[in-house]
Formats: sequence, C-alpha cells, structure tokens
Amino acid sequence: MGIILWIVFGALVGWVASIIMKTNAKQGILLNILVGIVGAVIGGWLMSFFGGSEIIGFNFYSFVVSLIGAVILIAGYKFITGSMPKEIGM
Repeated sequence: MGIILWIVFGALVGWVASIIMKTNAKQGILLNILVGIVGAVIGGWLMSFFGGSEIIGFNFYSFVVSLIGAVILIAGYKFITGSMPKEIGM
C-alpha cells in the first residue's frame, strides 16, 4: 500500500508544481509522478540540510516540502535547457 501512496502523492505534488511553473501542458501523468517523487527527495534533503524537522508520513508539511523540491527541479530543468520565459530574464 505504501508504494501506491507514494505514486498518488507524487502525482499530486508534480501536478501542482507543473501548474505553478506553467509546464502543465507539456507534462503527462508519468512525468508528474516522477517530478513529485524526485521533488520530495530534493525537498527532504534541503530541509535536512537547513535544519528543518524530519518528514514523517503524508501531511501538509511534507506536501509543501515536496512541492518546493519539485518547483526547484522544474526550474533547474528550465534553466539548463534554456526554456525560461523572456519575462524572467533569460
């Protein structure tokens, strides 16, 4: 049951991050899941690096931390590929 929760949680986080970063039309469900799960790992690592509390279970705090990680992941990808909108300055 745990892996199913990770997939659903990853899909939700990835979907919200793609809406925030305006990549929703380019991402499908599989990429949303991948971005959400990798974003959770990135966000968890950043929170532990900066002294944040440990992430245990699925709650609002873990959603926010995962969302921050997913947004950072999408922004990093956009920066590397050069697909930033002109309004941002690239």
